[in-house]
Amino acid sequence: MSTSVFLAPDILPRHIAIIMDGNNRYGKANDLAKGQGHVAGKDALDPIVEYCVETGIEVLTVFAFSSENWQRPPSEVALLMQLLSSTIYEQIPRMNEYRIRLRFIGDRSQLSDSLQALMADAEEKTADFEAMTLVIAISYGGQWDIANAAKQLAQQVQTGQLQAEEVSKELLGEYVQLADAPAVDMLIRTGGEYRISNFLLWQSAYAELFFTQTLWPNFGAEELSTMVTEFAQRQRRFGKTSEQIVIEQQSR
Repeated sequence: MSTSVFLAPDILPRHIAIIMDGNNRYGKANDLAKGQGHVAGKDALDPIVEYCVETGIEVLTVFAFSSENWQRPPSEVALLMQLLSSTIYEQIPRMNEYRIRLRFIGDRSQLSDSLQALMADAEEKTADFEAMTLVIAISYGGQWDIANAAKQLAQQVQTGQLQAEEVSKELLGEYVQLADAPAVDMLIRTGGEYRISNFLLWQSAYAELFFTQTLWPNFGAEELSTMVTEFAQRQRRFGKTSEQIVIEQQSR
């Protein structure tokens, strides 16, 4: 049964980002073999994607592997890389079925050639799908993202293509990852931690934050639906006063 609740498009989040935390703790709590919590976490993604398509969410970005995760034990990193590969293989038929575009963000230079090729192939095969965009962040860090954008602008200044005084937040925003996507409206973290862990720092500047004690493998479409309904009830002011927002809404 669908858990989608009809909400007017103008109050829906266009872009939801999720920090999928709690896989290891789920595995320990359920006496699973080492690493199997991550396997359970991989399987939890599908119903969330289906909910987003049904509800009309334009972009869903999930944090699969951070730039800091490279510091984890080599055996865990190897397992995560294997799971990422299998996830991509498994998602391509689902992307075809639901007409979802698959994209990846992050520093690909640290990934294996085979994984990079798999990612590029998946992006090419789904590039024209328009039902929704699923973005998987792999080897990604928000600070790396901003620094990488600044580096590109600095190179243009150095070569004379750009004057330093022309650099603005709007211009920098054109060079960060997902520059062509809507800004993040909702940022969700599962697993009971209250931090955003270097995820989409630029893109989430005005995101509504949601934290839940639920471990990622237990996080389902019903809980996401509750959050989306709460999001629709929040007043987003973007620096303005409540009175200004009310006047703007009344004038529409």
